[in-house]
Amino acid sequence: MLLSKVNRWLWNTQNWLMPAQCVLCGGPGQDGRNICTACQDEMPALGPACRQCAVPLPTAELCGICQRHPRPFVATVAAFPYQPPLDNLIQRLKFQGDLRLARLLGELMTEGLRARFATPPDVDTMMPVPLHAARLRERGFNQALELARPLARCLNLPLDAQGAERVRATAPQSGLPAKLRRRNIKGAFRVTAAVAGRRIAIVDDVMTTGHTVSEFAATLRRAGAVSVTVWLCARVPV
Repeated sequence: MLLSKVNRWLWNTQNWLMPAQCVLCGGPGQDGRNICTACQDEMPALGPACRQCAVPLPTAELCGICQRHPRPFVATVAAFPYQPPLDNLIQRLKFQGDLRLARLLGELMTEGLRARFATPPDVDTMMPVPLHAARLRERGFNQALELARPLARCLNLPLDAQGAERVRATAPQSGLPAKLRRRNIKGAFRVTAAVAGRRIAIVDDVMTTGHTVSEFAATLRRAGAVSVTVWLCARVPV
């Protein structure tokens, strides 16, 4: 947690000392952001999608997988599809530690989700997907938490970053075939907060197969949460 605070302090100091510069084209940023208007207009748009898992579909129905295998969460809302140039920004944040992108992606995600909410979210608490302590030390921040901060401020919702933990240091899901991802993430989470009777929104950066958020949602439901939804920055169009 101390390293995360130091990283945010360094980011804020850099932002104060240097004018905003677009992280995509290198030109001047717009309205203090590290992105210009032209590049923001190039962000990919997510059209109709499955109501439960947000995979792109011709119409907003349930996809075949969700019809055959209902998920432990009631709905998923994604701000963007995982496509250029957004995918590059997420990878730079997670794997290169480009901290300028934490706040920018959180703000873009907030705007994208707000545009897709048909009604005000029926949620009591937001919870980012936890990182294991070893991965948090290595990376220095939890990208799901950084995305959730501006969203919580905008929607005026409580953000609980301490109410659950990742108790197993699992292999990265992105490096595993789909059939092994469910086994890899099984039993990885533990809920420590009192969530009984609560409506929880899980926040994460990217969903591919959905096994990570499914395991976290199932853990929350076993702890007594009455409903779980998933809010994403990006959905991989598998």
